[in-house]
Formats: sequence, structure tokens, C-alpha cells
Amino acid sequence: MAEKTIVRRVKIAGRPFVLRNSDVVRAVRKVDPEPIKSHFVVIGARRFPPKQVLSEVTGLDRADFTTHQARRTLTRLGFSAGRRPSAPPRSRTASSRVQISGESDRLGHRLTSFAGEWVAIKDGDVLHSASTPRELVEWLSRHGQKADSMFRVPDTELAATGLAPL
Repeated sequence: MAEKTIVRRVKIAGRPFVLRNSDVVRAVRKVDPEPIKSHFVVIGARRFPPKQVLSEVTGLDRADFTTHQARRTLTRLGFSAGRRPSAPPRSRTASSRVQISGESDRLGHRLTSFAGEWVAIKDGDVLHSASTPRELVEWLSRHGQKADSMFRVPDTELAATGLAPL
């Protein structure tokens, strides 16, 4: 079943645009998401900074609009948006381990869309994914990011459980 196309007429930086959700998906299909500072929009299974997406779609300079305007425009086109939580304090107490365990459960659910990919994780969030560890390290270096962990997401249930085939 095909998804419904949403069309919105918007004025950004004094210029009128007619935007479709399908145009947004197409514009970021081959674009690497930049690091999330605070706000993000979800396109496919990837999180992008809203200004990056709106700039890609419209061709406007990012200084021509605010993050909130970009986020509002993209949510009106049907994309989910969120805000990155502030980093939890780093302590080694038993209670913090319980909290981190709960975070990893939510993260595990989000990782299903990255099956077979290498991911970099920081503060319980996926920074970026790539098909090889080298590509992932290059992205982290290029964007000045450091990950808490980096691993390949298993692509089958068998690989995820660690059971050997019969």
C-alpha cells in the first residue's frame, strides 16, 4: 500500500515553496545525517537535524530560517520530530546501571532498522550508521564526534542470539 503524499505551501525566508513529503525523502536519500545537537526529524529510519533537511530540499542557506521553522515545516509534512535528551550523568553506581539497561532496551528496538549495518552509539542514541567500520570511523572523524560504542547490528535472529546453526 502506497503512503499518502502530503503537500504543503510554505513561505521560508520570504520565498514561497510547495513541498511534498516524497520530495523530502528523495532529497535526503543519499545524504549522511549530520550530528544531532538538540532537535531532530526522523526520515525513514534515520535522524537528521531539521535545518539540514530543509536546506537540502529548498536549496536555502541554513541561516535563512530557524530550527523551529524547519521542524514545524517537516512535521506538517508528516515526519516525526524529537529532541535529543541531555546526556545522563556518568557514574558507576548500581542505580545508573539499571537506568542504562532500560535505555539499551529502547535502543535495541530502534536498532532493528539498522540490521547488518555498523552503528556508533553515544549516550544511548545512534550517532550514525555505515556499511563498514572504516566508513563509520571516517564519519565520526569528519564530524569531530566520539562514540561510547561501535558495533555491527546483527542481521538475523540467529546472529543476535549467538546460537550456532544446527
